[in-house]
Amino acid sequence: MRHLRGMLGLVGLGMVLAACSHLPRMAPVEREIVAAADQDNADFAVYAVDRGFLPIVAEWAHTGRREMNWIPTSGGARTQVIAVGDQLEITIWDSNDSSLLSPDGQRQVQIQALTVAPDGTIFVPYVGNTRVSGLTLQSAREHLQDEIDLVVPSAQVQLNLVEGRTNSVDLVGGVGAPGAYPLPDRNYTVLNLIAQGGGVQAGLVNPQVRLMRGGNIYGTSVERLFSNPNLDTLLQGGDQVIVEADRRYFLSLGAAGQQSQHHFPQDHVTALDAMAIIGGVQGARGDPGGILILREYPDTAVHGGDRGPDRARAVFVVDLTSADGLFSARNFRVHPGDLVLVTESPITSAQTILGLIGSAFGLAGQTDTL
Repeated sequence: MRHLRGMLGLVGLGMVLAACSHLPRMAPVEREIVAAADQDNADFAVYAVDRGFLPIVAEWAHTGRREMNWIPTSGGARTQVIAVGDQLEITIWDSNDSSLLSPDGQRQVQIQALTVAPDGTIFVPYVGNTRVSGLTLQSAREHLQDEIDLVVPSAQVQLNLVEGRTNSVDLVGGVGAPGAYPLPDRNYTVLNLIAQGGGVQAGLVNPQVRLMRGGNIYGTSVERLFSNPNLDTLLQGGDQVIVEADRRYFLSLGAAGQQSQHHFPQDHVTALDAMAIIGGVQGARGDPGGILILREYPDTAVHGGDRGPDRARAVFVVDLTSADGLFSARNFRVHPGDLVLVTESPITSAQTILGLIGSAFGLAGQTDTL
């Protein structure tokens, strides 16, 4: 019977050892990936994220969604400016009984819906074509008054403006009341428009502003506009403004608190931010010293040394078990599309193996009682 018990123990131990390479795991062990970078045919490079590496990687190319340019603000007129496509309503008052402009017995005449032509002019009876585009409402009234004085010296001119498409802006989505809004003056900014549109919709993750002007698209975040008033750019007639959620994201896998796709909740996400977003490391299985961030660079960014990575595929190793690793993780930026992989602790595999070995010998021990 003892011989049978020994045989069963050896058979069980052999089965355990044979199965060690196929143990069920949530993630690889750090050394399995890092060691592969030393092979001759390796197509990726490994970099330890520490204090000395941070200024180097900061100079490398940005990956993921292309960052958009933005237009800084500048001063503008605080009055309306007449543009092509606007409509003017002219009221001419004349106290003379025999006026060229007003019918008998009337003291005023109204000329409505005078659309500013593509050449910037309007047609006024007895005056002809006269240019008004680019003028403020007050300047245009004074200009028309001078023109009409040559015909009817006693007349007085009143002018009203109805903005056309080139003197209004469109606010599309992401706010309480999207629509077309006339420009009240030339100091009307992006934040003014968003506020008039009812503010940013609740629930948008890190809301982004997209400004379409002249065939170009400019972009920034609402948070950035709030924090830097110099970026609250002035709007121009015909602008289109879109407010939308931040589309950038990173992935988390392995022994992380959450395996998912995570949208950027702020303009810049660091490795430490990412760990908080994904719920940290699973205490029972994860290795806080083996956080891997996988990233792909375009081939044009591969230079080696301080100018760029050695290979297009890069693996950044973050060690959260040291002070330098924690401080460095707080300053290492995660790029859109990055994969944050929490590796499994080697102790977990060892504990599993020991448990299987104990089970094997326990099975052998049971045969001794048969």
